[in-house]
Amino acid sequence: MGNCLNLSSSPTNIPEKNSQSLPINTIFSLPSPMPNWPPGEGFASGIIDVGGLQISQISTFTQIWATHEGGPDNLGATFYEPSSIPQGFFMLGSYSQPNNKSLFGWVIVAKDTTNNPSNGSLKMPIDYTLVWSGESSNIKKDGKGYIWLPTPSEGYKAVGHVITNSPEKPSNDKIRCVRSDLTDLVEIDTWIWGLGNEVNSSGLNIYSSRPTIRGTQALGVPIGTFIAQNDGVAMSLACLKNVKANLSTMPNIQQIQALVHAYSPSVYLHPDEQYLPSSVNWFFENGALLYQRGQETTPAPIKPNGSNLPQGGSNDDAYWLDLPIDEKAKEMVKKGYLNTAGAYLHIKPMLGVTFTDIAIWHSGGTWVDVPELEFQNGNKPVTYASLHGHAFYPKTGLVLIGSDGIGIRDDTAKSKMVMDTGTRFSVVAAEYLPPSTVVEPPWLNYARKWGPNISYNIDEEIKKVDKLLHGKLKNKFENFLKSIPKEVLGEEGPTGPKVKSNWNRDELA
Repeated sequence: MGNCLNLSSSPTNIPEKNSQSLPINTIFSLPSPMPNWPPGEGFASGIIDVGGLQISQISTFTQIWATHEGGPDNLGATFYEPSSIPQGFFMLGSYSQPNNKSLFGWVIVAKDTTNNPSNGSLKMPIDYTLVWSGESSNIKKDGKGYIWLPTPSEGYKAVGHVITNSPEKPSNDKIRCVRSDLTDLVEIDTWIWGLGNEVNSSGLNIYSSRPTIRGTQALGVPIGTFIAQNDGVAMSLACLKNVKANLSTMPNIQQIQALVHAYSPSVYLHPDEQYLPSSVNWFFENGALLYQRGQETTPAPIKPNGSNLPQGGSNDDAYWLDLPIDEKAKEMVKKGYLNTAGAYLHIKPMLGVTFTDIAIWHSGGTWVDVPELEFQNGNKPVTYASLHGHAFYPKTGLVLIGSDGIGIRDDTAKSKMVMDTGTRFSVVAAEYLPPSTVVEPPWLNYARKWGPNISYNIDEEIKKVDKLLHGKLKNKFENFLKSIPKEVLGEEGPTGPKVKSNWNRDELA
């Protein structure tokens, strides 16, 4: 969630000659208008002061050049520059996106607030280097494209490329470079385009970019621009750094509640699902037990909200939780109780305090672009929980966790069992707010396991199957075994959200 939220719905200039039916020719927009947010300080103001610079998101573009081959799905990519830039702000780089998705991106533009002509935060480049030219390329394209790398003055860095459709160098006034102390390290992210339909390490590749260091304390700010990589070497670019890191751009508690009501996902369970989510307190109140090493015969009932759970420490196997001893109660707790289930939210600053993460479950995953989501009831995304595994997916169907046709299947389907995370939610952590605003429940600071160690009796069976296979099939099966989660063969009890690395880092484990 971008904290400036200055996204415009104005049309993007798409030339008629590129009118063939491609997803990128459709500009993505959410089903419902953006709501009015409760009053606060800097959240959703449209501009963020990052120290010596004011920045704003621009999502209106002018198309400069397009290809119709290469890249994802072999549909090509389109290159743009931002339009409708506010007065006093300057372009930092061009934008590019694969043609197989609706147009949905943004770039950052910036304004120098230092009033220092000789050592300002922004400065024009002194020259350009041609990174790549489409003159000799035989791919389907609209004219010829040229990718340029700005040459910054000493003490400044380029943070984006310039795309043109003519061989003449862009004017120095076209773009701005950023003073080095206001920049941070950047890395390639998602592949946008190349001359083939897959990455060619010895050819041209276009990637989206992101700060190299990401987390609640990291100051790198994404620009939204692309990085060109030629012959395996990425061009020398940087991203912005929020040296001011003013937390007033983060939402207050009323704005958090409004965000959740507007964008909270609905989770559909599989029609055959037997094991349902429940609230933490329902789990405690219905017989969950706290075990201590050396006193395994006398487990303790867990008090509401986990008030008798050991606090802090580390996952040292000194304590763990388990199901009730009574078999009837154990089976009941295993099956959960959907009517009590709620979402527990961790609100954290990310990407140099320019984005707000509202994390519901802390685990590994994959980022999904907004146009790939389904929505219902306004701007609420829909997710589907896999049968028994409860992994979330944006679409229904079968997902094979593995490769070459061998793997574990995750099945998702829509049913009448649905959890609206915005109906019952609790903000359990927002460290940037005053401690009295969000009081963390005791169970959140329990650092040990939420279950016992479990061993499954399939390890020997897998070894028997492996012995019977030969050749390529044997290699595929062994590669599959390396890729499957360790929980399949046996698992340790899961740890709580604060123990996960992405509590303070990026959402990807």
